Amino acid sequence: MVRVFSGIKPTGAMHLGNYLGAVRRWVASQDRSSPDSAIYCVVDLHAMTMPYEARSLGEATRDLATLLLAAGLEPDATLLFVQSHVPEHTELTWILNCVASFGELRRMTQFKDRSQAGEAGAESVGAGLFDYPVLMAADILLYETDQVPIGDDQRQHLELTRDLAARFNHRFGDTFVIPEGTFPPIGARVMDLQHPTSKMSKSADSPQGTVLVLDDPKVITKKIKSAVTDSETEVRLDRAAKPGVSNLLELLAAASDRPIATVEAEFATSGYGTLKTAVAEAIVEVLRPLQERHATLVADPGEVDRVLAEGAERARAIAGGVMERVRAATGQLAPLRA
Repeated sequence: MVRVFSGIKPTGAMHLGNYLGAVRRWVASQDRSSPDSAIYCVVDLHAMTMPYEARSLGEATRDLATLLLAAGLEPDATLLFVQSHVPEHTELTWILNCVASFGELRRMTQFKDRSQAGEAGAESVGAGLFDYPVLMAADILLYETDQVPIGDDQRQHLELTRDLAARFNHRFGDTFVIPEGTFPPIGARVMDLQHPTSKMSKSADSPQGTVLVLDDPKVITKKIKSAVTDSETEVRLDRAAKPGVSNLLELLAAASDRPIATVEAEFATSGYGTLKTAVAEAIVEVLRPLQERHATLVADPGEVDRVLAEGAERARAIAGGVMERVRAATGQLAPLRA
C-alpha cells in the first residue's frame, strides 16, 4: 500500500488554486479497498501561527471540512480529520524540534519573508511561525507517509521533512518512512487573475483576481473575463512574456484535464476573448458539482462532525503506533500504571 498524506489550513475561503492544485488530486487518490491509504487533515494548529480570531477558528475548521467533503472526499474511501483532534501531532513536533537545527528553520523562505518585513523584523514574529515547518514534518511522518502531493511553494518544507526523518533514523534507528513529493503537471500553481506573476492566495487582498470555489457562476465568469492579459493578441504559453495568457491556458488545461499543448494549439488562432469565455465555462462546470454537494452538507452539520470524529479515531490508531516506536527509539520511559 502506498500512503498519501496532505493538509490544508482553515484560513480564508477555499479558492480555485486550492481546488485544482490540491483538493481535486486528493479526491482522485481515494481507494475504497484501502481507505487509510489516503489521509487528509484540516491543519487548524497551523492556522494559529498568525494573528486570528479565536471565536471563528472552530467554525472555519468545520466549514473547510464541509468543503472537502463537498469536493468529493468520501469517508469510506479516505481518512479526513482535524489536526488538533490527534494530540500525537504536537508530541512528535517537540521530539523533532530536538532534531531540527535553528539554522535550517531560519532559512525557510516563508519565515525569512515575514521576519524581514516591517521595522521590528524577526523580533515581532511569533515562535510558531518559525517552528511550524517542524509541525508540518510531524504531520507527515506520523502516518508512515509515502507520498505528499504538494505545490511548488511547499518543496522546501518537504525537503526539511525528509532531512529530519533521515537524521532521526540515523541517530535513533530506522523509525520513519522517508516521504516523496508528487507534483501535478498543471494546476500546481494557479496565479492571480489580476496579478498573474503572483500565486492566487486565500490571504492576498485581490478579490477580483481570486476565484472562490463557492463564487456564483456569474461572479466566476466576470472575474475570468476581467483577467489581465497583455497588449498583444497571440494566444501562446509564455510564462515570462505572457503570464496572464499563460495562466488562462493552464487553468483551462487543468479544468478540462487536457494537456496544455493541446489547449494552446486549439486557441492559437483565437482572440483573448474567446479564450476567456472557454476558461469561464470550464471553471463554472468543474465547480458546479462541488457547489451542489456543499448546499446539501451545510444543511446537515451533524454529519460533518460525525465524519471528523470517526476520522480522528482512525488517525489516532495509526499515529499512536508510530509514536510508540518513536518513544522507544528515543529512550523515553514507558507509561507507568498504578
